[in-house]
Parts: sequence; structure tokens; C-alpha cells
Amino acid sequence: MSADLEQRLADLDEHGLRRRMRLVSGPQGSRVVLDGKPVLLLCSNNYLGLAEHQKVREAASEAALRYGAGAGASRLVSGTMSVHRKLEAALAEFKGTESTVLFGSGYLANLGVVSALATAGGRDTVVFSDALNHASIIDGCRLANAQTVVYDHCDTEHLALLMEQYSGRPQIIVTDSVFSMDGDIAPLAEIAELKARHGARLIVDEAHGTGCCGPGGRGAVADAGLPEGAVDVLVGTLGKALGSYGAFAACSATMADFLTNTSRPLIFSTAPPPPAVAAALAALELVQTEPGHTTRLQANAETLRAALAREGFEIVGSSTQIIPLIVGDAALAMRICELAIEGGVFAQAIRPPTVPDGTSRLRLAVMASHTKAELREAATVLGKAALQAGFRPASGLPVAATQGAGASSPRALRAVRAA
Repeated sequence: MSADLEQRLADLDEHGLRRRMRLVSGPQGSRVVLDGKPVLLLCSNNYLGLAEHQKVREAASEAALRYGAGAGASRLVSGTMSVHRKLEAALAEFKGTESTVLFGSGYLANLGVVSALATAGGRDTVVFSDALNHASIIDGCRLANAQTVVYDHCDTEHLALLMEQYSGRPQIIVTDSVFSMDGDIAPLAEIAELKARHGARLIVDEAHGTGCCGPGGRGAVADAGLPEGAVDVLVGTLGKALGSYGAFAACSATMADFLTNTSRPLIFSTAPPPPAVAAALAALELVQTEPGHTTRLQANAETLRAALAREGFEIVGSSTQIIPLIVGDAALAMRICELAIEGGVFAQAIRPPTVPDGTSRLRLAVMASHTKAELREAATVLGKAALQAGFRPASGLPVAATQGAGASSPRALRAVRAA
């Protein structure tokens, strides 16, 4: 009965695409014990290091004692508790919107927001989605009762042409703000201008921007200086810079009411657990009262970029805490990953279907809790791992690699915006 599954796993093995879960012992700090080996953690989304912050831990513990371990029901039954309302109000103030709605996860939020808004416009609705949007956005488009049109990554000229082509139909633009695998930022001001010109709706996923960039850590939308109402729904997560679990949609009061009544992942999922909500509330307060966390994160990202450059790596495109080292070949990316772990650095290899074919990479994620010395040492380890794996570029190709002996430099790891 399981022969077909075993064959599929064997096929994944053959192409270097089989995955396994690694075991981390202890909290998500800058250093962890990975499968029994101490390593520097360079692939966690705990960007500000708040998941292990004492105040965040205490808030979760106190909430568990006060409210219990779980919410017990969906938001529309008995699952909405006072702690949920408190966080929603705090997030709305932080993001400068009338309301927010909490979801169980970032995946559920994107799934629910994109599909609800697209379905509302009917079958004539066209959803314009960036080519490198997160899988949750892609799946939201798939569930929508609408047509999805993909535009080239961060290419507003292409987007403008497509919007003209589908003029006269209800239109929605959806994009990440900070792209999770490339670390670049969407041209939000230009996208917002197109949105206004065509009377479209705009959804922006700030999962990797909230807490990490913009004034006061308010994200890339705030950094772009967009006017009120330019973004119809701003999706964010509690599970990255805020160190907890869950997500939110920041929007107008009318939009919040609409999502509450139409978003299936919201309606049919148990509400986020009170300890996670309280932890996120404490983390959000730290972002606002202790801006040094965000400042350190940005400074650390620059430190790592500079250290990688000294090792011979060429970093192009990323301007955030996410730094991709693109290898091209999936098996080679895994080889470099394993060699780096042997050297004491865990930088996960990312392979298709998470990234496009031919763009397998090591995705480096900086944290505010890293020291500059740790980041410089990590760059040295990664350089040695690349050399040991025999990694060298194919001349003239933007993201490709060939494996061979005697490589003299790891300059092949190029981070580019894949279209």
C-alpha cells in the first residue's frame, strides 16, 4: 500500500529535495543545540530575539495561569477573550489602522484574507500576485473564486501593463513587503500608486517587515510613507519578530467586520491560545519601548553582509535581515549546509518548491541577539564550507553553480532577485 509513497520519497532523495525535521534543544536563542550539537543559529525568524526574552516568557506564563492553555473555541463562538481584544487594539494602534483581526497563523491569515476579498468580487475579479510571493498567498489565490495573474518579481512596469490589460474588472494586488527568501523589499509606493490609479484593492504581507524595518519597527509600509488607506489589508505575524505564534490583519473597521464574517480560516479555526497572545502583546510593547532591538538587528545585518563580502561572497538585492546565498543546485546547497553545521553554524538549505528551480540557497536570517563576533565567525565558516563543497559559479549565469575540485574562491554565492 505504501510502495508509491516510498517511491516518491526515493525520487526526492535522488533530486536532493527530501526534507527531515531537525531537533533543537532549548529556546530559540542565537546559539542552540541542534540534533545534539551546539551551533550558532542563523536561520531562525526570531529576528529580535524576543522569543526567549524574560518579559515575554513571563507574560505567557501569567496568561496560562489566568486564561488557561487554550482558547477552547473559534473566534465566533466563545474563543474571543479579553486578551485577544487587547492585542488587537494594540496592533491597530501600532500599525495606524482602525482595527485588526487575529488569526491562528500567518498561513491562515493570508489564506483567509486573499480568498475572502477575491471571492467577494466574483468570478470577474483579477488578483495580481508577485512571482515570489509566499506560499500562503499563492494558496489563497488558488482558493479564490477569481482569476490570478502573476507579475514579474517587483516589476511595476509589468504590473502596470497587466492591470491595463484587465482594466474594467475588479482588481486586487497582493505582495509581500519583505520577501522571505530573497530579503528584498517590494516597491510599495509604486504599487500603491497603481492601486489608486485603477481603483484596486491592495493586500501587503508584512510578516518579515513588522518589528524589523521602518520607523519604530512598524514595517516596510510605514517606511514607504504610504498615506492612510493606501493598503486595504496589512497582514502581519506574531511568530517572527514578535517571538510568539499567530497572525493579524490590520485594516479598517468595515474590512475587519467583513473578514470576521467571510474568512473561512478565521471562522472555522480555534482562536489563538491566550499564552501566545499575551506573549505577543509583551513583545509588541518591547518593540515600542526598547527600539534598540530593531536597531541592533539592522546593524547586525550590515555586519554579516560586510563579513560575507570579505570572504568573497557577493550579496546583491537583500537590504534586510534576510540574506540569501544562492547556490543553484539543491544537493550542493545541502552539502554546504551540512558542512557549515560541522563547523558550528546552522544555516538551512532552501530548495524547490520553496524557491524556484535552479535557485536553491542557504537562507541566512540575522537576529538582534547575535554578536558581531558571532556573525563574522559565521561568515568564515560559510566560506570554508563553500570551498570544501567545491562550489564555483557558472560564468555569466545569475544564479547557478557547478561542483568541482580545487575551487579557489566562494564568490559564486550570489543573491539576486529571481524573476
